[in-house]
Amino acid sequence: MKKTLTILAATTALATPTLAEDLSVVGSWSGLPLHKQYEAPFWGETLPAASGGNINVSLTTHNQMNLGVGDVFRLLGDGVYDVAMTVADYAVADAPELEGLDVPLLALTADDARAMVDAARPMVSDIYRDRFNSHVLAIAPYPPQVVFCNAEVNSLDDLQGLKVRASGRMTAKFLEALGAEGVNVSFSEVPGALQKGVVDCAVTGAGSGYSAGWWEVSTHLLPIPLGGWDSVVTAINLDKWNSLDADTQALITAQVATEFEAPAWASAQDALVNDIACLTGNGDCPSGDARSMTLVEVSEADFDKARDVLVGEVLPDWAERAGGDWAARWNASVGEVVGVSIATN
Repeated sequence: MKKTLTILAATTALATPTLAEDLSVVGSWSGLPLHKQYEAPFWGETLPAASGGNINVSLTTHNQMNLGVGDVFRLLGDGVYDVAMTVADYAVADAPELEGLDVPLLALTADDARAMVDAARPMVSDIYRDRFNSHVLAIAPYPPQVVFCNAEVNSLDDLQGLKVRASGRMTAKFLEALGAEGVNVSFSEVPGALQKGVVDCAVTGAGSGYSAGWWEVSTHLLPIPLGGWDSVVTAINLDKWNSLDADTQALITAQVATEFEAPAWASAQDALVNDIACLTGNGDCPSGDARSMTLVEVSEADFDKARDVLVGEVLPDWAERAGGDWAARWNASVGEVVGVSIATN
């Protein structure tokens, strides 16, 4: 018995930090489900408890700090704070190769999206190390980025000629290839833009649109993942990471994977079904009052057309912008998983 207790004590000692650590953490949008259900509980409670109180977290979000979304990872790399998380697409102005993480319409289920992310992760890790002086801890999903319209649409073809707020640069390119006009509007400004006719449609996660009240200024919901899954990257400043002892690194890595990343992915598919029910009234709404948006059924012809545009125009355009060997790396990783190959010279 004494031997067993000694082994347990030794194991516990290795599993917790040997020195107290303070982490300043900047989360993603404070009002959205990913932060409220997963980020805040993990960083505020789960990780400090797992460390035996040796990791102390000061948590805020980028919108509470009034940060420009494109600045979140730049400031992380500069060491302004220790850990940050936000949508990877917000950082593509600094790293166009990062667009290859979240490609529209290649993943129609949460399992497919997780497989894509797992395949892309080595590339993403290299990008964050080289571009943002950061170490990637997690990649978690928002639900699929669907289309809210304050106009009558019955198919993908009906987006032609409309002004559509995109959720990322590749989505904007995709919309333009479909004959729509991609418009850059921040998430918080979308309801006003839809109401005033600045945009006819806007792309975001179904749950995000429900939480933010987009149903008040939209009539039609096109549940096609036109904006991918809007992957949210969690990263830690590389200098801070390298300053941590091996036990602390191991604890954070294990806890992030099992207590944050895995639960967020596990709920993603059901979240989409529930969110569509909440927006349209088709089914039970566990989140509150169901709304009455018109649900537009997406046809196989819509999916086929979208896939042709993606493979024939959008991905080659990205490969040219990214340059280097990124297209070849994408083909050998994500492309293998989804059965798509970008033509390279």
